[in-house]
Amino acid sequence: MRDVYLTDDPRTAAVLLDKAIAGCLADDVPEVRSLGNTLKGWRSEILAHHETGASNGPTEGLNLCVKKVKRAGHGFASFEHYRLRVLLHAGGVTWLSRPKPPRIRSTSPHSDA
Repeated sequence: MRDVYLTDDPRTAAVLLDKAIAGCLADDVPEVRSLGNTLKGWRSEILAHHETGASNGPTEGLNLCVKKVKRAGHGFASFEHYRLRVLLHAGGVTWLSRPKPPRIRSTSPHSDA
């Protein structure tokens, strides 16, 4: 299966995938045959990777991050706090530049000594 994704040629990927499916379906172990049936059912989706180059990896990664935050975030009182926590975990927060605090004194203190 690794070779299927490592090749850049869609035709070669199809041949390698068909060989993997045939090998799995001919195996004596029921779990390996089940893998062959799964690969057979997902054949067009697996080969679509070579046509489009698309992957749902980033989406799945963000979904995992959101679920992790949700598990840890029981009791958030406001949606904004929950949203901020998700953004912090995902690394997607771009903080605005912090404004300078106002000056308390207009002149610097002088010593009378």
